[in-house]
Order: sequence, then C-alpha cells, then structure tokens
Amino acid sequence: MLNAAVVGLGWWGQTIVRMLEGSGKIRLARVMTRSAAGTQFAKARGLAVATDYEQLLADKTVEAVILCTPHTTHLRLVLAAAQKGKHVFCEKPLALSLADAKAEIAACNAANVVLGVGHERRFEPGILELRRRVEKGELGKILQMEATFSQDKFFTIAPDNWRFSPTEAPAGPLTATGIHMLDLAISFFGPAEKVVAGSRNLMGAFANGDTLALLLMFKSGVQALIGALLATPFDGRFALYGRKAWADLRDLSHPDAPSSSTLTLCREGGGRETMEFKGSSAVRDNLEAFAEAALGIRPYPITQQEMISNIAALEAAFKSAASGEVEKVAA
Repeated sequence: MLNAAVVGLGWWGQTIVRMLEGSGKIRLARVMTRSAAGTQFAKARGLAVATDYEQLLADKTVEAVILCTPHTTHLRLVLAAAQKGKHVFCEKPLALSLADAKAEIAACNAANVVLGVGHERRFEPGILELRRRVEKGELGKILQMEATFSQDKFFTIAPDNWRFSPTEAPAGPLTATGIHMLDLAISFFGPAEKVVAGSRNLMGAFANGDTLALLLMFKSGVQALIGALLATPFDGRFALYGRKAWADLRDLSHPDAPSSSTLTLCREGGGRETMEFKGSSAVRDNLEAFAEAALGIRPYPITQQEMISNIAALEAAFKSAASGEVEKVAA
C-alpha cells in the first residue's frame, strides 16, 4: 500500500479522493488545501488537512504526492517533491513547456522516484481492447486517427477560475480535454513532427477559448485530427482508420463518472462487429498503476519518452494556435 497525499482539492482533486476510496493500493495519508470548501470536503471524510507544502513533504508517512494544482505550479511542486524523495503523480499536462517537462523527469530520475501523469484515457477498457486489436494486426496499416473530446462542465465553474486563464491554459480546451487525445495519438503512433492548431472563443464565455481544432503529422507518417470543445454536451470519440478495418470507440460519459462505451470495427467487405464495455474507473486504474510502480511491483506503463513527446507536441500546438502557422515539434 502506497501512502499518498492529494495536493489541491478543487473539482478534480475531490474527484480523485472519491475515486481512491476503497483502493487496495493507495491510502490517502493526508490532503493539502487552503480553501474552505476543500477543508470541509476533507474533514467530512476524516482526512488530515495540511496547508503548507513544505510541511507536507516533511511528513515521513507521506510517500507520494498527487498534484491537482494549476498548471504553472507543476514544475515547482514536482521538483520539491523529488528533492524530498517523494514519488510524484502529476495531473495533466505534466508541464506547459518541453524544458519544464525534461527538468521534472530529470529531477525524479535523479531522486530515483516514480513520475506518473493523469492520462487516464489509456486505461479505459475500450482503448485497451482497441490497442490489442491493433497489435494483432486486425486493422492493418493505420493511416489516420480522428478524435473528439467535448464537455460543458466548465459552465458550472466560476469565471475567474484558473482554468480559463490564457497563462494557465493556452489554446482553450487543449490542456483540458485535447491533451488526452494527443496522448493517445502518441501512444499509438510515437512522436509528432508537425502541428497546426486553431483555437476560438465562439460562445464568449471563456477568455482562453472554447473550441480547438488540431492536426498532427507524425514521424511515422500517420496523421491525426483532434477536436476539443468546452461548450457542448459530452462526447468522447476515438477512431482509427486502417487498411484492413476502421475502429470507432464511443464513450457515453465523462471519466469522472464512468458508465459504458462501445467499440465498432468495420472490416473489408463491410462486416461490422460492435462490443460494449461496462464503465470502469480508469482514473483509479492509472493511479494504482503509479502506486505499483512506486512499490516496485511493475513499471509504470506511460513511458518518460511518451511524456516528453506529449509536451513537445503540446508546446508546438500552443505556438501554432497563436501564430496560425504550421509549427515543427521540438525533439
């Protein structure tokens, strides 16, 4: 059992606390929050509350931190935790720049601690099954990916929330939802080579934008089309188009309240197969995989090279959304 502390008890921090209730691999030793709502939430669950990060890291009962804080704080918090020998699970994005991501990884490696990141979509049953089919060669050579992640949850958040800040979340939905699709694309196709992105504020509700379109060209030759929106009801779609078949995965609910998903395969000749998957807590599965890695049971399945490739493409997408030009992805 890994003793961990959740740092930040906003919407997603509270979601993670709920998801970890009953976990057989992670025990929440403490939480950190400075908000009255977060404190009330923690005390209702009998969780000890810290208000100072350095004091939290000095607690020898805390073996790992789970960071659910604004994006610009990640570098400082990851480096401080690594220096104290704490394993680190950081909510996405790991960083807002490639330089910061590399610094975080280097610090964790130097301290011999595990670094995990909040890309729970990789752990969904439908994605796992689709990956198995791809690895068996059922789709043949993959030519293109298309994906959409839409939600309208942010309309319930106060307009001064950091998630709407162009500094904390450039290119609107990219750091909120688009990055999940970006991570999946990298997990299937490897590093991206070029990116073109467009972000718009069509509803006028969010200062940093509510609609994103992203085209990625990968070194492997595959192209990916990603749409991310913050102003329409939930839709989760991930599709791969291969020479032998195409596959379309549809999620029926947001990961914070998983229900079910369907995967449709269409093979040469038009034959179709549809599978349904019951909802599972991919968020908890990711965190428990991190715990297993920290405890030395098995390696964490998201590699550090994939983390670097994700932030390299993210940084290029930020540049493209601002410039309107095709941007190269740094190595």
